[in-house]
Amino acid sequence: MATDETIFDHLKKEIPVDEESLLLKPDSSVGLVIVDVVNGFCTVGSGNMAPTKPNEQISKMVEESARLAREFCDRKWPVFAFLDSHLPDVPEIPYPPHCIIGTQEAELVPALQWLESESCATLMRKDCINGFVGSMEKDGSNKFVDWVKEKQIKVIVVVGICTDICVFDFVATVLSARNHSVIPPLEDVIVYSRGCATYDLPLHVAKDIKGAQAHPQEMMHHVGLYMAKGRGAKVVSQISFDP
Repeated sequence: MATDETIFDHLKKEIPVDEESLLLKPDSSVGLVIVDVVNGFCTVGSGNMAPTKPNEQISKMVEESARLAREFCDRKWPVFAFLDSHLPDVPEIPYPPHCIIGTQEAELVPALQWLESESCATLMRKDCINGFVGSMEKDGSNKFVDWVKEKQIKVIVVVGICTDICVFDFVATVLSARNHSVIPPLEDVIVYSRGCATYDLPLHVAKDIKGAQAHPQEMMHHVGLYMAKGRGAKVVSQISFDP
């Protein structure tokens, strides 16, 4: 490896993510899935898992998620938004307490709060990393699966946080469900890279936090996209709409 090449540059060469562009047409049978774009993960100073200072990747993710959500709602296309929400006495190991139900941490970021009054939007609170698992009801049904079937969705576009954790876990599970014909008529899962983000925890900071692991933001975002593509998702860097 050349001395002026960073580890991240080398990683991108060794495990590249070839991203496509996506054109959505009026007959696309598409739905938008927003994963955990809540204050507790995105708004500066809003809890143990929130950024401590403005973060460009997260800000761009929020901006792009809101842009797509508005476009989808203007076209009356279905939107499904997960909101990470936890009971105060039920820990989610290995993470510190976060997004406690009844606090602002567990609410949509200001740029997306308007979704609460949109008829095309379905909001789902989940108490676990994996939104597919979090959608399971006591009667054995699955709210997300029911949404796909009811809306006859063939393609989902996924955005949100964290690329390598909640987004990836959801995407991998949905792809497995699709492969086993659990979620008809779904055909494709598309991850919009600019609409996703993850958190940053440098090694020198992680060393001083008991049980914490370093989590370099750009690298783990890339790894999350790579793993999603490896499971069968399509990764796109541009989304446009056919009038």
